[in-house]
Amino acid sequence: MLPELERMAEEMIEAIQRGVPEYARPLDDAYHGTVRRAVTHALGQFVERIANPATPRKRTAEMFREIGRIEAGEGRNLEPLQMALRLGARVAWRSLCAKAEWLDADVLARVGEAIFLYLDELAGACAEGFTSARAEVVGELERRRRRLLNLVVADPPASPDAIAELARAARWTLPRRVAIVALRHQDNDYFGPLPPLPPDVIMDTSRDVLCLLVPDPDGPGRAQMIERGLRGWTGAIGPAVPLARASRSLRWARQALALTERGIPSCPERVVRCADHLATLVIFADEELARVLSAARLVPFQGLRPAQRDILSETLLSWLQNRGNAKAVARQLHIHPQTARYRLRQLQSLFGETLDDPDSRFELEIALRAGRLLGAASSHGKGSRPASGMVVAAPANAATDLTQARATSAPRPDALTPARTPARINGKPRPVTPSRSSTTTRASARPSRASSACPSDHLRPVPPPRLA
Repeated sequence: MLPELERMAEEMIEAIQRGVPEYARPLDDAYHGTVRRAVTHALGQFVERIANPATPRKRTAEMFREIGRIEAGEGRNLEPLQMALRLGARVAWRSLCAKAEWLDADVLARVGEAIFLYLDELAGACAEGFTSARAEVVGELERRRRRLLNLVVADPPASPDAIAELARAARWTLPRRVAIVALRHQDNDYFGPLPPLPPDVIMDTSRDVLCLLVPDPDGPGRAQMIERGLRGWTGAIGPAVPLARASRSLRWARQALALTERGIPSCPERVVRCADHLATLVIFADEELARVLSAARLVPFQGLRPAQRDILSETLLSWLQNRGNAKAVARQLHIHPQTARYRLRQLQSLFGETLDDPDSRFELEIALRAGRLLGAASSHGKGSRPASGMVVAAPANAATDLTQARATSAPRPDALTPARTPARINGKPRPVTPSRSSTTTRASARPSRASSACPSDHLRPVPPPRLA
C-alpha cells in the first residue's frame, strides 16, 4: 500500500475540497498546504499503526487538537471538520475495497474496523482542541466585556473612542441608552447559578455590589426579560440613561438598593425599578437635609402627643394631596366628613396662614413624605414600629431653639385651670360642694346626641403656646 499513499492522499484532498465548501480555497496556498500536511500525516500514521500497533500517538493527537483550535479561531463549528474526516475515511475504505480480491475477508474486516476507530480518535482530538480554544475565546471575551463595563461606568467616563475600540474587541454593539442593575450578593452558602440573562447583558461579579450593564432597556419586552432573569435576587434597576451617563444610573441603582435593604421603599418585589421611586431617591439624596426640612416645616406638631401627631400629619398630607377637598380627605382616610373637617380646623389653628401659601404647601408635602419615609427607615432598623411614624427632629439653629423654648414654657392644656384648695375648719378639711354654676357648666359641656354622631377618634384642640 505504501506506493499508493500519495495517490490516495490526493483523492482525499480533492474529495474534501469538493464536499466541504469551507475548505475549498484554491487561491490560498498556505491553507491548501495545511490541509495537505494534515491528510498526509493522518494517512501515513494509520499505515504505521497497521504495521506496528505500538506506534506513538501523541504527535497525531496534538496535530488534530491544533486543527480544532484553528476551527474555533475562525469562528466555525465542528461540522465542517467532521465532514472532512468522514470523506477521508470514505476514500480510504473505497480504495481498500478495490484491493479486496487480494486480501483475506478477515483482514479486510479488521482494517475496516481500524479505519473507523482511527476516525473516532481524530474526531475526539479535534473536539478537544476546539472546546479548549472556544473556552479561551469566551473567557477572553468575558474579560474584555468586564473591562468595557468598568470603562462605561467610570466617573468621569472614559473617552468614546476607547469605549468603541474595546466594544469591537469584545464583540458588543454599542447601544444608545443603557441601564445599570445593582444586585446584592447571595449568601455564602448559595451555590446556584448566576441570573439567566440575554447574552448582550454584561455582568461583573468581582465588585462588592454585583453589577449588570443592560443595553437598550426600553426595548420591546426587555424589561420583562430582565425581571424574569433576576427572579429570586435582590437588587435595583437604575434609570435608562445615555451611554455616556451610565455612572449616574449605577449610583442611583446602588442608592435604591441601599434603601431597599433599609425597608425603603416598601414593595413586594425583590427587584425595584428606580423609575418607580424617583421622588424617594430625590428625598434621600441628602438625608440630613431632608430631616432638617421636615423638622423646620413641622414645628407646630412638636407640642402634640405622638398619637395626635400621627393622625394630624396623615390628615394634612391627605389634604395636600386632595387639594383641600374635605370630602376627598374623608374618603381617603375612611373617616366621617365631620371628623375630617374637625381635624382640618385643628390644622388651621396650628399652621395658620402657612396653609394659604403655595410654596409653603409644597414644602409641607415634601416634609410630610420625608418624615414618613424616615420613620419607616427607623422602624425597619430597630425591628419594630416606633410610637410615631413621623420623624420630627428639631433643626440645630437659633430660631428652632427659640421655638422649642416657647413650646416648653407654654402651659399644658390640663394645667391651665388651677386646682381648687379645700378650705379648712378648725384644722380639718371642709368638703367642697360644687356650686350650681359649676354644675350647670359641666352639664352643658356634656356632648349632646347630635354631636355624638362624630366618631370617637376626635382630637381635643391643642391651644397654641403662649408667648412670654
